[in-house]
Parts: sequence; C-alpha cells; structure tokens
Amino acid sequence: MGLVVSAGGAGVEDLPPFDAGALLSQWGIAPLPLIITAWATGLYVVGVLTLRRRGDSWPVGRSIAWGVGMLAFYLATSSGLAAYDTVLVSVHMVQHMVLSMVVPLSLALGAPVTLALRTLPRRPRGWLLTLLHSRLAKVLGFPPLTFGLYVISPWALYFSGWYEASLRSTYVHEMMHVHLVVVGALFFWPIVGVDPLPGRVAHPFRVLLTVMTLPFHAFLGVTIMGQKTLLGGDWYPSLHDGPLGAWLPDPYDDQKLAGGILWGAGDLVGLVFFVVLFAQWVRSSMKEAEREDRRLDRLERQGQRAASEVTPADPAPSE
Repeated sequence: MGLVVSAGGAGVEDLPPFDAGALLSQWGIAPLPLIITAWATGLYVVGVLTLRRRGDSWPVGRSIAWGVGMLAFYLATSSGLAAYDTVLVSVHMVQHMVLSMVVPLSLALGAPVTLALRTLPRRPRGWLLTLLHSRLAKVLGFPPLTFGLYVISPWALYFSGWYEASLRSTYVHEMMHVHLVVVGALFFWPIVGVDPLPGRVAHPFRVLLTVMTLPFHAFLGVTIMGQKTLLGGDWYPSLHDGPLGAWLPDPYDDQKLAGGILWGAGDLVGLVFFVVLFAQWVRSSMKEAEREDRRLDRLERQGQRAASEVTPADPAPSE
C-alpha cells in the first residue's frame, strides 16, 4: 500500500503547519469528489430548470439545502480538511462528522427523489418507481437496520484495522468517505421524510430515533478520548517522529481532541436535527388539524343542506 497523498497531490510530509490559512489554501482536485459533485449538482439544476420551463415551482429552500450538502461534501473531500485528514485525527473527525451528518441531512432536505419523479421522462420515472418499491429498497430503508448501521459503523471503523487501512491506502480512504455518506443517507433520508422513500415512519418515531443516536456519539467520543491505544496504529507516531514533528501535536492529545469533536459535534448536529424534526411534526399536526376542520365543516354543511331539503309531512285530514 502506498502513502496516502493530500488533496493537492503532495505527500503529507510537504504540508505546512495546520492553521486556518492552511485549511483554506491546501485545496486540490480529487477526481472522484469532483466528478460526484459536478454530476449531482448539474443534474439537480437541470431538474429545477425543467420545472421552471413548464411553469412549475420548486421550493428555494430545497435548492439551498442541496447546494449546502454538495458544498459540504466537496469541502470535506477536497479542501484543507482532506489535505490534513491523514495527518491529524482531529481534522479527520471534523471531516467524518461533515460527511456522515451534515451532507446526508442537507441532501435529504433537498428532496432529489421528488425532483426526479417530477421531471424524468416516463420510462426513467417508471424505473425509479420500480426501484423505490423494490424489496431491496424496503430492506435498506428499514429503520431498525439503518439505525444499527449508523451506530455500529463508527465503532467498526475505529476499533478494527479499517481506519489504519484507510490511512495507508488511497482507495480504502476514498471508499471510507463514500461509506460515511451512504450510511448517513440510509439513516437520515427516511427520517427527514421529504422524499417518498420506503421506511418513512411517524414523526414521534423519527424524533425517538434521533434522540437515541445522541448517547452513542457521546459514548464513542468519550471512549476515544480515554483510549490508551492510538487510532491508526503507529501511523501518527511515525508522522510525529518525522519532518512534520516540528509542528504536529502529541498524537494522544490530538486523539483526545478528536474524541471531543465527535462527542460535541454529534450532539450539536443531532440537536439541530431534532429541532427540524419537531418543527416538521408541529407543521404536520397543524395541517392535519386544518384538514379535519375542513372535513367537519363540510359534514356540517351537508347536514344543514339535507335538513333544509326535507319537506314537512302533510297534515292528517280532520274528521
């Protein structure tokens, strides 16, 4: 396995000390993230323009959410975060949280499946509907399964040889990024509930699932902070003993910071998502109440109309 290179293509030994300036200056063109970002953004824009050309509207908020998600994805995989994610585990942890939470949440709020169903030609739309109703989609959208994947994946990543392999192999490293986004999407997409996907559940259960993730992030973060064994094996000590040692922090201190980031960022994003879900719940309840009021009003009008149309019975003839 070869040495993982930075986003700009230079070996990690060539990186300057990490600071805000380096975070902004150490950009590079990573082929896979660039292709994914360009295609996903382009197709979404084409869909929105297609709707507008035929006089249909598309919520601006959804377009903004999609743009935020794709921007976050590209920042996490091509900016200074990507350049330093194999040098500082704390930087990797920021990248991890962006890819596994911010990106999936934002993309789900963008409702790309709904956009596709409204703009695709008849035959591709039929293919998409077949996929959405397939057994595979139902299995992948099963909430207990996606919750388990979302909770277990970080433990499998950091407490197996997977994370160290991602540091030493560019391919494994890129696939780890894809994995974080996919698992996050499988968990968050049905919970957001904007797109017509299998696995959508009632709002109380969505809130419950979100709340249940918070202790797992906290526990994993605390566990990493208290670890006596370094994540990644001897990778970070070897960097610290090399040319980068002049500015790299102690690997154990950086790992403690990484655990704190996982704990704090996970809870923060989770709480923000909780607020979003609660707002959706309230809005849905208000709409349901309005529909029920209209139904009752309609029944009342029908009853009044029926009563007014009843003719009184003819009086009996007197003897």
